[in-house]
Amino acid sequence: MQLNRIVYERLKWIVVLVALIGGLLLAGCDRSTQAPPSPPVPEVSTVTVKTQKVTLTTELPGRTAPFRIAEIRPQVSGLILKRLFEEGSDVKAGQILYQIDPAPFQAVLDNAKAALGRAEANLTATRLRAERYRDLLADKAVSQQNYDDAAAAVTQVTADIAYYKATLKTASINLGYTKITAPISGRIGRSSVTDGAIVTAYQPMPLATIQQLDPVYVDVPQSTIDLLRLKSRLKAGLLNQQGTDWNKVKLMLEDGTAYPQDGNLQFSDVTVDPTTGSVILRVVFPNPDDVLLPGMFVRAVINEGVKEQAILIPQQGVSRDPRGNAFALVVDAESKAAFRPLTLDRAIGDKWLVSSGLASGDQVIVEGLVMLRPGTPVKATPFDPTHAGHGPGSGPGAPFQKSGQKPGKGGK
Repeated sequence: MQLNRIVYERLKWIVVLVALIGGLLLAGCDRSTQAPPSPPVPEVSTVTVKTQKVTLTTELPGRTAPFRIAEIRPQVSGLILKRLFEEGSDVKAGQILYQIDPAPFQAVLDNAKAALGRAEANLTATRLRAERYRDLLADKAVSQQNYDDAAAAVTQVTADIAYYKATLKTASINLGYTKITAPISGRIGRSSVTDGAIVTAYQPMPLATIQQLDPVYVDVPQSTIDLLRLKSRLKAGLLNQQGTDWNKVKLMLEDGTAYPQDGNLQFSDVTVDPTTGSVILRVVFPNPDDVLLPGMFVRAVINEGVKEQAILIPQQGVSRDPRGNAFALVVDAESKAAFRPLTLDRAIGDKWLVSSGLASGDQVIVEGLVMLRPGTPVKATPFDPTHAGHGPGSGPGAPFQKSGQKPGKGGK
């Protein structure tokens, strides 16, 4: 009896253990057959692409230059008696700036007048003598040689009169040059000489410099690559320069402020600088308040033309692959993220101007790009610029930079 009881107890525990193991196995089988829960559909913010009319501009560095500039040099040698202007003042054309001692030139003028008077006095007597010899020659009272000498004397005196007249004119001009006048109106700088200085005619060092500052030139170098690109766009009809304002130019000063008045693009030089590979664009700006001074560094905003069917998208909607090629993710017809390689033209404000890769009506994803892959189903909502950066998964994202995939080429 005791043996049967022991066997019975052991069999009971075996049955319990088998039941427990079987239950655990069945529970494990039930859990393994259940499907895992599906992840939630990511939410993204999108911008619908629309074409619009955009005026394209180029900002180029430049320097100001005076509209006119004249270096004052003496045209005769002499002693400076007086400087007749105030340094740094505005002078008018024809205003006397320096007075050279006129005494030596007045003496030369007086000498020329006296010589001319003497020659003119001799002309009358010489002509009368020649006329008498001509009458006597008919009666053979004088020889042919005597008459020829008298006629030659008239010609010589006439030539002397012409010579002394030219000498008198030259002396008068030189006397006038003793008053050094301003050839143009403008702002005159400092004087390089003082009263009592000796100057020489056409000396290398100018006495002073006059610059006309209203209007003023702004010389802007433009690379020939950009110039050829602009011409090709105009020829292909991608840009339109019709209208009266395409040659208007805006100006940014050195401190970043905008110059209040617009300038006019005057001409484009035809000579390329071999050291820089650029041509000079010359712009004329009014300068009534003398804000622009010669040699200032400025930035000119030049109109290239109008693009009628331009596509602009926010900059946060553009990403780049490891090679630097630009791309964007759009929502396709199946509400899935789709990859689009882009070619970018330039940044305009906080947007990119897209040359190719997008069409009107495309929905570009601008928020929710973090870890987003092409082909992923998405839930699109319109992008709200006032809450930019606060949406789900906000940020430009770079889904291909971590994985090392190569989505293709596009963009600059």
